[in-house]
Amino acid sequence: MTQLEDPASLRVEAVRVPQSGLVTEARAAAVVWQREMIRFLKDRTRILSSLAQPLLFLFVLGSGLGSLLASAGGRSGGVALPTFLFPGVLAISVLFTAAFSGISIVWDREFGFLREMLVAPVSTTSILVGKAVGGATVATLQCVLLLALAGLVGVPYDPLMFLELLCLIFLMAFMICSLGLMLAARLKQVQTAMPMVQLIITPLMFLSGALFPLGNLPVWLTVLTHVNPMTYAVEPLRHVVFARLGAAPADLARYDPGIRWGAFVVPTWLEIVLTIVFSVVLLALAVGRFRRTE
Repeated sequence: MTQLEDPASLRVEAVRVPQSGLVTEARAAAVVWQREMIRFLKDRTRILSSLAQPLLFLFVLGSGLGSLLASAGGRSGGVALPTFLFPGVLAISVLFTAAFSGISIVWDREFGFLREMLVAPVSTTSILVGKAVGGATVATLQCVLLLALAGLVGVPYDPLMFLELLCLIFLMAFMICSLGLMLAARLKQVQTAMPMVQLIITPLMFLSGALFPLGNLPVWLTVLTHVNPMTYAVEPLRHVVFARLGAAPADLARYDPGIRWGAFVVPTWLEIVLTIVFSVVLLALAVGRFRRTE
């Protein structure tokens, strides 16, 4: 028989569990963000394929409908249709990229990586914040390529305008990625996630004002656009672009009427605040759902 060792002679190694704190939580979020960046940079096919749909909207739809609706030269009034569509196409690109970045956490659950992250001595909030910031960064980087094409549709190359657009794009992407995380909290399979995302994304896109002006709409459509969080993220993009076009007041009133709550015109700063509020609420709901699910 094998003689058992004396328990007193066994050496006990101390196991150090890092204490939870702001620095630890921030480091955890940064690691998740870094993982999203590595996945994005290694997938060049994803970068190129993500541009296909925005380019179709911008050049094919914009040029085709512009020639149909305009009286001459592809213009309606003093603004070309592709110029009008440019901010909306940026928003559409962000919508699809950020939503699928958020919903991709279903893959992490299916392959077991999500459980490994959740058992780490960090909070669920840090993990989801890192995921949301990573998805927002990916969506913003992809929009940089679209911004490089601004001159082709009559949008001036203004460095300050581009900086403002990138900040607004990042905020919008964070909100949509948080929405994707909230939807993914209860989904177990990728096959279930894809139809769910499409079911949510398509109404958000068409009811955001990305493809049409918000003025002179039927009452029912006005109500739907006003309750859509995407509307309050798209309108600041359009306002920033139209502020640099030098368009006539009549064209501004037609193509960039803003969001109206009755007689009150919602200012841009309030639209941005509402987008931030939506982002925080969606992320909080995602954290709560993940804690109950996992």
